[in-house]
Amino acid sequence: MSVTLTELVARFGGELVGDGSTRVKQVAPLDRAGPDELGFVAQSKYLAQLADTRAGALILPPDARDASDRPRILTPNPYLYFARVSALLNPAPRPLAGAHPSATVAADAVVAADASIGPGAVIGARAVIGARTAVGANCVVGEEARIGEDCLLHANVTVYHRCEIGDRAILHSGCVIGADGFGFAPSEGVWEKIPQIGRVRIGDDVEVGACTAIDRGALEDTVIEDGVKLDNLIQIAHNVVVGAHTAIAACTGIAGSAKIGRHCTIGGAAMIFGHIEIADGTRISTNTLITKSLPRPGTYTSALPFSEHEVWQRNAVHMRNLDKLAARVKALEKKLGELEKK
Repeated sequence: MSVTLTELVARFGGELVGDGSTRVKQVAPLDRAGPDELGFVAQSKYLAQLADTRAGALILPPDARDASDRPRILTPNPYLYFARVSALLNPAPRPLAGAHPSATVAADAVVAADASIGPGAVIGARAVIGARTAVGANCVVGEEARIGEDCLLHANVTVYHRCEIGDRAILHSGCVIGADGFGFAPSEGVWEKIPQIGRVRIGDDVEVGACTAIDRGALEDTVIEDGVKLDNLIQIAHNVVVGAHTAIAACTGIAGSAKIGRHCTIGGAAMIFGHIEIADGTRISTNTLITKSLPRPGTYTSALPFSEHEVWQRNAVHMRNLDKLAARVKALEKKLGELEKK
C-alpha cells in the first residue's frame, strides 16, 4: 500500500509544502528512512538529522517549515500525525469470522456471526462475544463474561467469569482479567481465603499489555474506565478504580481499593498503596512510592538518581543518620538563639 501526501493531508489535515504527488509506503526513523518512506521530527533536537536523511517526505512542526526542502507536511503534533499515518499504512490483520474446529464454544454462549474464535479457545456458558471481535488461540472467556464489539484478544488471554470488556479493547497475550484478589483472613496462625465476589469491568478503547493482571473485586467491582492504557506486567489489585484515559507504564503495582484519577500518567515500576486516592491529571515518576492520597494534581517523584556504588554507600550511611543529624541541627539552632539573646 502507498499513499500520496495530498491523500494524507485530505485524510488527516496539516499543511502541505512541496510536491503533493509524492508517494510513501511506510513511516521510518530519519536515520533509516528511504526515498519511498515518510520521516518525522517530533522534537527540535532531532532537526539536525534532516541534513542526512534519505526520507522521501517529512512530517514537521510548523516552526520547522524551512528546515528542509523535501516535500513535507506541517502539523502542530508530528508524533500524533506519524501514529495515524502508521496505522493507515499498517492495518492489523483480521482473522476470518467463525470458530476454529478446535475451539470449544458453550452451546448457550452468544457469539456474533462475524466474530472470530481461534484455535483452542474456550468460550464459557452464557458468555457474550460482540460483533467483529477476534478471540485468539488458546484464550479462555469464562462463564457469563461479556466481550464488546471490535475487540482483539491476542493468544492466551484469560477473562474470568462474569467480567465485562467494553468495545474496541485490545488485550495482549498472557494478561489475566478477573483472577481472585489477594484476600485472606488470619485465623489461629493460618490464612483463610476470603471469596472475591466482585467483577472486573473494563470500558471502551482500553489496551491491556502482556502479562498484566487485573484482579476481581472482593465485594464491589474493579473498574478500568474508558481509554485507559496499561503496559506489560502491571498488577492491579481488587477494587481498584483507574480513571478514564490514564496511562500506566510497565511493572507498576497498585494495591487494593486505590482510586486513580482521570488523565493521570504513572511511570514504570511505581508502587501505589491501597485505600488512597490520586487526583485527576496527576503525574507519577518512574520508581516512585506513593504512600498516601494525592488530592492535588502535580508531578510526584520519590526515586533517587543512580550513582557509583561507593558514592551510594556513603550516601546511604548519611541517610541512616538523618534523624540524628536533624536533632543535632535543632540543638545547635537552640544554642545559637540563646547566644543571640545575650
